[in-house]
Amino acid sequence: MNKQHIVIVGGGFGGVNAAQSLKNAPVQVTLIDRRNHHLFQPLLYQVATGHLSPADIASPLRRLFKRQPNVRVLLGEVTGFDVTRQKVLLSDGAVPYDTLIVAAGAGHHYFGNDHWQKWAPPLKTVEDALEIRRRVLSAFEMAERAADPATMRAWLTFVIIGGGPTGVEMAGALAEVAHKALRHEFRAINPADARIILVQSPAAILPTYDPALAQKGAAALEKMGVSVRTQARVTAVSPRSVTLQSGAAVEVVPTHTVVWAAGVKASPLGEVLARATDAMLDRSGRVLVQPDLSVPGHDNIFVVGDLAHTLNEVGQPLPGVAQVAIQQGKYVAQLLQHRLDGRRVRPFRYQSRGDMAQIGRQTAVVQIGSVRLVGVLAWHLWWIVHLMYLAGFQNRLIVFLQWTWSYFTHSRPALLITRQNESEPEVAGFPLETVG
Repeated sequence: MNKQHIVIVGGGFGGVNAAQSLKNAPVQVTLIDRRNHHLFQPLLYQVATGHLSPADIASPLRRLFKRQPNVRVLLGEVTGFDVTRQKVLLSDGAVPYDTLIVAAGAGHHYFGNDHWQKWAPPLKTVEDALEIRRRVLSAFEMAERAADPATMRAWLTFVIIGGGPTGVEMAGALAEVAHKALRHEFRAINPADARIILVQSPAAILPTYDPALAQKGAAALEKMGVSVRTQARVTAVSPRSVTLQSGAAVEVVPTHTVVWAAGVKASPLGEVLARATDAMLDRSGRVLVQPDLSVPGHDNIFVVGDLAHTLNEVGQPLPGVAQVAIQQGKYVAQLLQHRLDGRRVRPFRYQSRGDMAQIGRQTAVVQIGSVRLVGVLAWHLWWIVHLMYLAGFQNRLIVFLQWTWSYFTHSRPALLITRQNESEPEVAGFPLETVG
């Protein structure tokens, strides 16, 4: 008898955990992704600020499954779904399936201002992180050669748009780079003079956290030299400035380095799947699924992770975080195994493991159930949890050693300008100090 063929689209947290959880099932699994690696996105900001290298937080998919014979990894671009013939359509072929799990994740969302992306890159991929690192380090280099104080201040001004965990962690890490990692390395400038602005449209940063905890996080950032601007809306982004509006007040901030951490939007594959299955989408492009994560009317098609619109016990949408994707991937794998055994599975229910964000050295905020932590203990819990969820022992060991070395030396081992975005328009017209 032929084994059931399960096709998984996406090598993120949901897809990888679904495939790994099917290790002992009598099925054949094909995992398709357009990249050859699984990326631990929660630590991308540390690549962007030179704390870690890309290989430290990314694991080749084939390596993850080399000892799992029932999993085949395919590098390919999914372009559509033929539900009638049960095929996943690729840019260069098709893959048949008996059961389909779509875990394509989410990307950045500029709320109708996609043209801002060339000046305010997001932080979603390794390429994004390397581009941000290039821009940040290049800004210090340009400030060193600035011919006048105004030009120097503009290059030393960094704006981070979005006060969720990604924006908060990026702001704190950038402050540590300016105040610690680059200290004594320049002659014409003092990197500690860098102006780091964290912009948040709502009234507080970390809006999903306990208000008191979020307030303590903001205070910790301010203590590190980060200017936290809440209730401020970005109305324009250009190669030379960011325009902020707070009430009736408008401020134009001269800057050349902007990071976008303000919003996410479901993968375009959500819309493709919805057209193929007549499924409904929410405003963010996520697929509305059944309590068992299946697509309505298609009990052999499941959506997990950031692409799935699912509700918690009080009727609120689940957040797009790694823990949700991990649990949903494992749940669907269990459901499929129980189906093979003729057993039923209860609807998916998310078990929150808490929320946490690192602010800086020995400072983090953590909320787990009714427990609220801030400071050194929260920081220790943060790095322990993140090490646990990194894929692969080698990555865990390397990251632990890097963190330990950086803790005692305040250094950043990966402060390298290694790539140039050839498509980025040049920022011309700024006077530089002549040399020679």
